[in-house]
Amino acid sequence: MTWNDVEKNWQQFQPLVRRHWFRLSEADIAAVKGKRELLTRRIVERYGMSAADAEREIEAWVWMVKAPRVGAA
Repeated sequence: MTWNDVEKNWQQFQPLVRRHWFRLSEADIAAVKGKRELLTRRIVERYGMSAADAEREIEAWVWMVKAPRVGAA
């Protein structure tokens, strides 16, 4: 899965984004509209981290979302 997949299916990913970055409001997530650079900016604003750290977190999240669940049927 790539970020393009996330962007195309943003509606489906919004609850997962909200669960992972709980400091982002629903309005923040809706405003992102699947744009990675906007998500990075919102994470930087809400968590006070660098853009590079936010990007690393997003990469890890994408990997986690696409990874098969242990014990999943």
